[in-house]
Amino acid sequence: LSSFQVEKRPVAECGDHLDCQSCLSARDPYCGWCRWECQRGSEQGHWLWSFNQTQQCLSIQHLSLYNISRGEETDVIQGERGSRSKHKITLLFPYTETPALLTTAGVICSTPDASSLPPISHGDGGNRTGEHGITVRFGGAERHLKGSVYHYTPNPNITKAAPSKSFLSGGRIITVSGQNLDVVQEPKMRVTLSPRDTLPPRRRRSDYLLFHFPRALFQYESRCTVNSSSLILCPTPAVGPEAINARVKVHFLLDSLHFDFNTVGKEAFRYELNPTLYKLNRNDPSKPYHHKPGSIISVEGEHLDRAMSKREVEAWIGDGLCSVKTLTHSHLYCEPPAQQPSVKGRKKQDGVDSLPEFTVKMGNLNFSLGRVEYDSQTQSTFPLEAQVGVGVGASIVALIVLIIVLIYRRKSKQAMRDYKKVQIQLENLETSVRDRCKKEFTDLMTEMMDMSSDLVGSGIPFLDYRTYAERIFFPGHQESPLRRDLDVPESRRQTVEQGLIQLSNLLNSKLFLTKFIHTLEVQRTFSPRDRAYVASLLTVALHGKLEYFTDILKTLLNDLVEQYVAKNPKLMLRRTESVVEKLLTNWMSICLFTFLRESAGESFYMLFRAIKHQVDKGPVDAVTGKAKYTLNDNRLLREDVEYRTLNLYKTQTVPAKVLDCDTITQVKEKLLEQTWKGTSFSQRPHIDSLHLEWRAGVAGHLILSDEDLTSVVQGSWKRLNTLQHYKVPDGATVALVPRNNKHHLHDSHDYMPGEKTPMLDDGEEGGVRLWHLVKASEESELPKHRRGSVREKGGERAKAIPEIYLTRLLSMKGTLQKFVDDLFTAILSTSRPVPLAVKYFFDLLDEQAQQHNIMDPETIHIWKTNSLPLRFWINILKNPQFIFDVQTSDHVDAVLSVIAQTFMDSCTIADHKLGRDSPINKLLYARDIPRYKQMVER
Repeated sequence: LSSFQVEKRPVAECGDHLDCQSCLSARDPYCGWCRWECQRGSEQGHWLWSFNQTQQCLSIQHLSLYNISRGEETDVIQGERGSRSKHKITLLFPYTETPALLTTAGVICSTPDASSLPPISHGDGGNRTGEHGITVRFGGAERHLKGSVYHYTPNPNITKAAPSKSFLSGGRIITVSGQNLDVVQEPKMRVTLSPRDTLPPRRRRSDYLLFHFPRALFQYESRCTVNSSSLILCPTPAVGPEAINARVKVHFLLDSLHFDFNTVGKEAFRYELNPTLYKLNRNDPSKPYHHKPGSIISVEGEHLDRAMSKREVEAWIGDGLCSVKTLTHSHLYCEPPAQQPSVKGRKKQDGVDSLPEFTVKMGNLNFSLGRVEYDSQTQSTFPLEAQVGVGVGASIVALIVLIIVLIYRRKSKQAMRDYKKVQIQLENLETSVRDRCKKEFTDLMTEMMDMSSDLVGSGIPFLDYRTYAERIFFPGHQESPLRRDLDVPESRRQTVEQGLIQLSNLLNSKLFLTKFIHTLEVQRTFSPRDRAYVASLLTVALHGKLEYFTDILKTLLNDLVEQYVAKNPKLMLRRTESVVEKLLTNWMSICLFTFLRESAGESFYMLFRAIKHQVDKGPVDAVTGKAKYTLNDNRLLREDVEYRTLNLYKTQTVPAKVLDCDTITQVKEKLLEQTWKGTSFSQRPHIDSLHLEWRAGVAGHLILSDEDLTSVVQGSWKRLNTLQHYKVPDGATVALVPRNNKHHLHDSHDYMPGEKTPMLDDGEEGGVRLWHLVKASEESELPKHRRGSVREKGGERAKAIPEIYLTRLLSMKGTLQKFVDDLFTAILSTSRPVPLAVKYFFDLLDEQAQQHNIMDPETIHIWKTNSLPLRFWINILKNPQFIFDVQTSDHVDAVLSVIAQTFMDSCTIADHKLGRDSPINKLLYARDIPRYKQMVER
């Protein structure tokens, strides 16, 4: 046997090979792979010869898109090319076969609809989304995809698209949001332009319209970019100018799915005119634009922000970005780089071409606006010596500023510490005021209950009607004209009496009386005081004929209304400038006397007693009339006076509470009040007729007085004697003894309360001024620039802020609040019928307003307020001695004045705007006045 052996092998058995790989591996020269089977053939190039290394077997290499939504059709297979064949190529999905196309790049086919696929079980009833296998069939041969499967996902969905407008040149990015967007192969944006309906549709003209205006004038498309599964970015396609007046329809094409913009956008899509930008150097565009480093470049144009925002605009200077800061309709502002950028995409050249170009990109639009040249900063020609001097000066100024700042900070910290101290002091003060109010109100109520029990026996000291009328008709007169006898010689008495009778007859003539009054008022020398006096005399003369008196008042009032209607009707009855206004006051006083006694008298008397008791509990300056407890800030004692309460026993062993800082006269007043508290003031002995005697033991008797040889004199000031001065102890026994000549030696200059500061003439020493608690010129009524932490000379303690003492007003108000409310309720109560006189007069005012065509309700209300509250109640509230037999004082009158003003404010319609400069008296009752106004309205 040789090394060469002939072996018999079978050839041309091509059908035994079932796939391309086995067919070619056999190396049979008569067999070759033709498309999908191993065949015997003689035509060259008809199949893949096994010995040709450039030919390879056809196989499925990969899927171009192995993820597809259920509603999309796409190409999925890429493979090796093969020889031409007439056999049909198809792709097999589970239970579905789709035709395929053979190309030089591979096999292309469309995916079937997911509805034709069998459901894939997921444990929830099955779903057609998921993984599916793929098979390629060629003739009778099949090839399976190995290693991976084909995925079906839910359909992509668009939920939002914005913005809703673009300019004609397009390129604006439309942001499309949704789900499963990353499975789309070719997302597109299509814009369809169609004519607007300018004519109403008619049946016979429809063909004509369709013939001349096709349904779609133009269609434009742009390809979108898939950013993520939830975002696609679509640039708007460029359109022609016909888009401005055409109907614009926008659709998003996601392979075989279409979405209308109107269903996902906030508003219909529209096209706007293209923006226009002007050259930087409009005067000479060939010259570069000079830019100063650090400044902003401003570009002018038109329609800049109609379809574009500043975030979408790109501005470049060469290869440097110019950051767009603001975009308006006609201006673009951008911040260029600090250093001049280089020329974009070019080598550096000389001349103008070496300067960077300023370009702006807005969508598809690119604007070249000219070249930019940065201004170079010239070197300073300032001398070195001057620079050094400026530096030294600046250092000195900086040092001074630093010192000032340090001093300011130190002062600020000190001021803050003082402020916190004052704040703590105010908080403690508020707490003490609240506690003081509760305690003093309790003490006052206890005292008033004791006084009420005393009134059961003695009753309220009302004046009789005659005295009441005299004090109202003739206030301030020591002796009433009604009590005077006819002081004429006996020989003329008959003639005078006859003349008075004739005058009385004339006064009973209405015509004479009205003319008489008008004639008197015309006289220039007829003063307001004379008018009031004449009105009171006429009231006395006509008192017995009240109907006639009322008729005269009505006639004069009608004349007064006519007089004020021509000027300012709101000013009528505001002042007592005419006889009729005083007549009205007297008429109201006559008619309301019974109502005053039966309804409001008791509440008014209790308020008066509460005020007097509360004021007497604290120090009261006998010279200035200022008190610690008051409602009137002008009468407030703004000084800390050290005092203590003493119990003095009289011979009746009934203690009387006084203060050791009281003058002797004040002590006598309090003792008289305690001793004769059930007796009217007119029935009590006069205070000047009694001495205060301090009794210590059997023989130790001492007469006390305001002034004597022991009084303290400092220069021109003499201080009134107090119990402190005499060192009277608590529990001492005193007595009030009648004056006589024996004990009247040193009392010739006793100070009378209520009078102004007396001046005692002395030939050697000059005038001597009296003072009690504080000297009139040294009282702590400091000017504004001295208020605060002002310190006394000689290292004395700092004076407290004067405004702190205003809390005493709040304390007094809270203590008296119940009594004020009771009085206002008694006056304004609707539980009892309105007095007939008030109703009659108010009806008369309404009638006068109607006759003179005055329809303003505010004017009528002012008339009624000026007639009843102002002319009667205010007069009574300020003068309790008009209705009661009591003693009044300046400090009590000051409190009543504030209450009377509060009552007047409650009766007015106008709202009182209060501020930091408003009177303190009005601020006290600012919260209560609205409640009182409601009582007035009812």
